[in-house]
Amino acid sequence: MYKNIFITIILAFTIKAYSQSSVIGQETGDEYRVITTAVPFLSIAPDSRAGAMGDAGVATTPDINSIQYNAAKYAFIEKDFGIAVSYVPWLRKLVNDINLAHLGAYKKLGDKQIISASLLYFSLGDITFTDEFGSTIMNYTPNEFQIKAGYTRLLTNDLSLSVSLGYVYSNLSGSIGNEYTTAGTAFTADIGAFYKKGFEISGKRANLNLGFSILNIGNKMSYSSNKNERSFLPTTFKFGTALTIDIDEYNSFMLTGEVGKLLVPSPPIYYSAGEIGPDGDTISAGSKVVKYGNDPKDVSVGTALFSSWADAPGVYDPATGERSVFKEEWREFTWSIGAEYWYSKQFALRAGYFHESTMKGNRKFYTVGLGLKLNTFGIDFSYLIAKQNNPLENTLRFSLLFEFGGDNKKN
Repeated sequence: MYKNIFITIILAFTIKAYSQSSVIGQETGDEYRVITTAVPFLSIAPDSRAGAMGDAGVATTPDINSIQYNAAKYAFIEKDFGIAVSYVPWLRKLVNDINLAHLGAYKKLGDKQIISASLLYFSLGDITFTDEFGSTIMNYTPNEFQIKAGYTRLLTNDLSLSVSLGYVYSNLSGSIGNEYTTAGTAFTADIGAFYKKGFEISGKRANLNLGFSILNIGNKMSYSSNKNERSFLPTTFKFGTALTIDIDEYNSFMLTGEVGKLLVPSPPIYYSAGEIGPDGDTISAGSKVVKYGNDPKDVSVGTALFSSWADAPGVYDPATGERSVFKEEWREFTWSIGAEYWYSKQFALRAGYFHESTMKGNRKFYTVGLGLKLNTFGIDFSYLIAKQNNPLENTLRFSLLFEFGGDNKKN
């Protein structure tokens, strides 16, 4: 019975790791160290627009789902009210019943204030729990969700700030074995900033956007009655820029680039059994004594926001016998680029690319998508194309959008 619970929990903790290549080990003296966190579903782009542009969304023109990337963008949205629903059938190459759904909305309160909210729901499919004899005890569908509310304020004609507060619930085992496992809960906070400046390029109207956000700052989450077994949330730093040009009355084009980094401790390197530890004693089998890096158990959430920029054990160079912390920290950045073309403010074509280091997860994929907007109604699709054999390949996203009031012009 508890073996099934363990497998379920491992599944939830390692959704991100499913996207990496199957090669594990060392290469020219280097180690593969993928950062894992609790509730990794919070790092999945749930909507089709960002999903079509390499998961980029922190600096793109504002849309209904901006709360998932940078709620500060809402200050420059044209409509008064909007609501959108998105659906993602996830990891279809592995299983057929993992799904992600998202509901987002915003409402303007005058010219300078906007409130927003979202619900992100992740279903991990059906799990059959059995006892030690293999008899079925119950069927259960592990699920996780985050509810979030945001406030955005326009400070100047060009600059806005936002703050969002959320609650995360993750129930992976139901009522089975609750003396060992429990539902994980956490409270989260996001902060964001957005800058937009208009100018002209060869007589054509253009906008330059800069976006910044830190998402999912929150307490460590535990799935066990042992409170020492706690995991970080996927607290993520994002920074990006976007350039939009109105080519003529009917055609416009946007190009965006974005970097991201998890603000959680890098996995340390531990002494092996038989090695001499820092206190001069021989390391016994089963002991976990940190050799390089920091033990995540000793790092607080607040400390990790700053220390995670330089806490990696470092990339080992066999020629010199030294480790480069900078080189490993550089590998922990992800990169996204995306492009969006609009015709007559009604039909959109999108494309993008997402890159993650082979040593840190190996997510590398192209994305394409399209959008259609008719008055108050819009629909978006996106499709993911992996660079190699990858469980994320052929991932589809669907979004329905409704916006009311305000100006019809596109940002």
